Amino acid sequence: MSNDISAIDIPHELVICLDHVGIAVPDLDAAVEFYRSAFGWVNHHQETNEEQGVTEAMIGPKHLKETDGMIQLLAPLNENSTIAKFIDKKGPGLQQMCLRTSDIEALSKHLTEQGVRLLYPAPKVGTGGAKINFVHPKDAGGVLLELTQPA
Repeated sequence: MSNDISAIDIPHELVICLDHVGIAVPDLDAAVEFYRSAFGWVNHHQETNEEQGVTEAMIGPKHLKETDGMIQLLAPLNENSTIAKFIDKKGPGLQQMCLRTSDIEALSKHLTEQGVRLLYPAPKVGTGGAKINFVHPKDAGGVLLELTQPA
């Protein structure tokens, strides 16, 4: 087997960077306070996503810009949310890793052509109006891999 990736058509220019790491937490305010008191971090953005059943905060050092990688804290809105089910099954902790893309449709097309399963047939609206989708954990080494294209 060859390790020559130049022989494979990979859209490496579509993946810009690691956007964020998502952490499931039972109490958003307590989690934000931990990062504030432990590291001096600030809450750069917070919103509620009813469709996903979460309240989320994007946190990091004060000097970060929205284009820098952050930590996303995700707290369930109710016991039926995906995050509530995650916490019930695995406890609080690392829930997903997110890659930023310049073209989620092109990347999604490439991935599905490679046999990679995405959770949604088309991107949905995520944090800050970004387009999002997820790679099935079984196709990403057990990791829920989010794809995001900022608004």
